[in-house]
Amino acid sequence: MKRSVDVLFALMGILFCVCLIIANILEVKIISIGSLTLTGGIIVFPISYIINDCVVEVWGYRKARLLIWTGFAANFIAVLFIQLAVWLPAASVWSQQEAFASLFGLTPRIVLASFIAFLIGSFINASVMSRMKLISAGAHFSLRAIVSTVFGEGGDSLLFFPLAFGGILPIKTIGMLILSQTLLKSAYEVVILPITIRVVRWVKQHSGTDEYDKDVSYNIFKIKNL
Repeated sequence: MKRSVDVLFALMGILFCVCLIIANILEVKIISIGSLTLTGGIIVFPISYIINDCVVEVWGYRKARLLIWTGFAANFIAVLFIQLAVWLPAASVWSQQEAFASLFGLTPRIVLASFIAFLIGSFINASVMSRMKLISAGAHFSLRAIVSTVFGEGGDSLLFFPLAFGGILPIKTIGMLILSQTLLKSAYEVVILPITIRVVRWVKQHSGTDEYDKDVSYNIFKIKNL
């Protein structure tokens, strides 16, 4: 039996993976917004949560689960090849090896923390969005998008910073990073919400899909259950 592929879903999947990979690269830069110290990935990473919301809203939790694991695999492959490029010996005519290694060389602890936080945060976001859609009978998209993002981003930050920097940074600093990242990423969702609403409405109209997860399993490992 042949299965058709929704072009819009495929395009969102590509954008999702691209945003995750870019966010990982930008994480190496520390930026300041007022008195807040943040990582550069904050300018693009929240887009992945917006795409997550769109996919759950239009195609349901099953497709979101496939998307999250695909994003995880794409990120893993990108990190693997970037590290391979760091480890390979530099040519004698190239003098930027130290700068390249300093910029792209990631510690295993931070990579592991990033992968775990992404998976848990993304699945929290998707499951909250899915369950709230059932409870509200499809109403209140704005509220569902914001609440799911707060829970997802909160879960991501609660895991990432202690796992990556526990024992290195003071507990108070880690707590401030968790709070500031969650609030700013959620605020990002609120600011861009009018665009998200229009995108979701347009995608529903053109795909003819508006999935409700009535009998779905929220087991994150049932990837083949589409």
